[in-house]
Amino acid sequence: MSLHTRTGDTGETSLIDGSRVAKDDARVCAYGTVDELNSSLGWCRVVCEGEIVQAIIEIQTQLFHVCSELATPPTADDKWRHLAITQDQCRRLESRIDEVEAGVGPIRHFVLPGGTEAACRLHMARVCCRRAERSVVTLHRISPVRPEVMVYLNRLGDLLYAWARLANRQAGCPEIPWRSNA
Repeated sequence: MSLHTRTGDTGETSLIDGSRVAKDDARVCAYGTVDELNSSLGWCRVVCEGEIVQAIIEIQTQLFHVCSELATPPTADDKWRHLAITQDQCRRLESRIDEVEAGVGPIRHFVLPGGTEAACRLHMARVCCRRAERSVVTLHRISPVRPEVMVYLNRLGDLLYAWARLANRQAGCPEIPWRSNA
């Protein structure tokens, strides 16, 4: 298949089951924003080190599952529903958060995003994740989305925040707390 199919030239695209929708349909916006998040994680992977790199690869693969699930309309045949996010995957994100928090300590105040390049990229991925989460909530108001998808994105945003803190801690870069009286 050629990359340029011309089937989207009129502002429509195909969902997994072949049905056609507008490119600004809430379903397309939701999986498109998750795709942005996935690309952002690839950008993070370039500067991250150690176990985080392998974890990011695993998460990127799972984000393709999220996109697949979001690109499958509720009316589609069940044969399209084999790539679903699971509660175990959500719990794995929680375990990773707990592992990081054990090393960097609990959050005691809001932290200004910044620090090392890795931390900055992870913060950007975090805000992409939160935007994806909001897009999925918008879709859910129109068409039900399984709770595991929303939980997964929520936990992933938390993990990205924790990893940004960890990247700064490992580099000896201090966190700058937000001050409300600035």
